[in-house]
Amino acid sequence: MWTILVVDDHNLFREGLVKLISHWDDFAVIGEVANGQQAVEKIEALLPDLVLMDIKMPVMDGLEATEKIARRNPSTRIVMLTSSEEEEDLFRAIKIGACGYVLKDIKSDRLRELLIGAMQGEAALSSMMATKIMNEFAKSEYPHSTSQDSALEPLTDRETQVLQLVVEGLTNYEISKRIFLSENTVKKHLGNILQKLHLNNRVEAAVFAVKEGIIKP
Repeated sequence: MWTILVVDDHNLFREGLVKLISHWDDFAVIGEVANGQQAVEKIEALLPDLVLMDIKMPVMDGLEATEKIARRNPSTRIVMLTSSEEEEDLFRAIKIGACGYVLKDIKSDRLRELLIGAMQGEAALSSMMATKIMNEFAKSEYPHSTSQDSALEPLTDRETQVLQLVVEGLTNYEISKRIFLSENTVKKHLGNILQKLHLNNRVEAAVFAVKEGIIKP
């Protein structure tokens, strides 16, 4: 079971979120605070596995708190849970150490799956935020090109299907449910995709797929 610190200045939302998480077998809330300063002060004593961090808060906002926590406690994973759709907030959060960026209009089951993915090393991103990130990366120069690397091994139909769902921002567990495969099989397909495309992780795979036209976002 993973432990969570909830950071949000809206009492009703925070209390509802804590109650929601209490029904999950995978997580346990070990603390809740109302601003970033309190989170920074509590982090050393609580040492949570995961911090759910709002952005717009008084005293100290979530971005400043995230930067401090990521620097002092790099093993603690931080997922922004916010209503802000601003690209500036998104890219700064990822740059300073957040492993995810989720909008508050998300459904509870989807939030749980993203948080499980985050604890397993995946990026926890709302679909809209994943699209923003991939569009931004796709604008920039990328080290791979199908025109330059004709030796790339072609993907199978199933691998292309898995890659499509990775582009859509689904976790391995969600992909397994969508296409009726075991999670281990999905991981194997993803490993094959990365090997064939000479890439290192699922984010690179998603960006490459969109930039090279393998998948349409």
